[in-house]
Amino acid sequence: MLLLLPVEGLVCGVDEAGRGPLAGPVVAAAVILDPGRPIAGLNDSKKLSAGKREALAEQIRGSALAWAVAEASVVEIDRINILQASLLAMQRAVAALAGAQGPVFPSHALVDGCHCPQLSCSVEAIVGGDGKVAAIAAASILAKTCRDAGMLVLHASYPQYGFDRHKGYPTAFHLQALREQGASPQHRRSFAPVARLSAL
Repeated sequence: MLLLLPVEGLVCGVDEAGRGPLAGPVVAAAVILDPGRPIAGLNDSKKLSAGKREALAEQIRGSALAWAVAEASVVEIDRINILQASLLAMQRAVAALAGAQGPVFPSHALVDGCHCPQLSCSVEAIVGGDGKVAAIAAASILAKTCRDAGMLVLHASYPQYGFDRHKGYPTAFHLQALREQGASPQHRRSFAPVARLSAL
């Protein structure tokens, strides 16, 4: 069972999606759940089917006290590295938190993983948090569904890479497409497989 941690004030969960792919942005989400409107079925987004993630994402957007999604671009990933870009996306998501009445400012943030972004509130990293804390699980679901939708948009512009199939991850199909086509503007050139295969 996921936890609703008893921390005074508004607590947001924060998570990212897209650190491992060879293409596309890294996306982060921040969510402040409403204790009075619990959402059943929250879990690490990687453990849910695509259909279940989409259904839960709709519930989260409709039931949370506040939520936001933000990203760091491929250009930023290549300039500052994927870890720093992930933390930047998290910063942007927390800064963009808004509810029905406008901007919302959390007093504490719970972040999945072992690295904390610099925030205007206190922040705590929880390894495996997307499977332990409801708000982080909710953030992981929003980040994942938003990024997947974005990769479908990229697929329309670059169908030869099959982004609709693998969402930018280094599958055999994707690596073969890189060998044959070289890198697109949406590929992360700081990632070794892209640098190596696009140079062939």
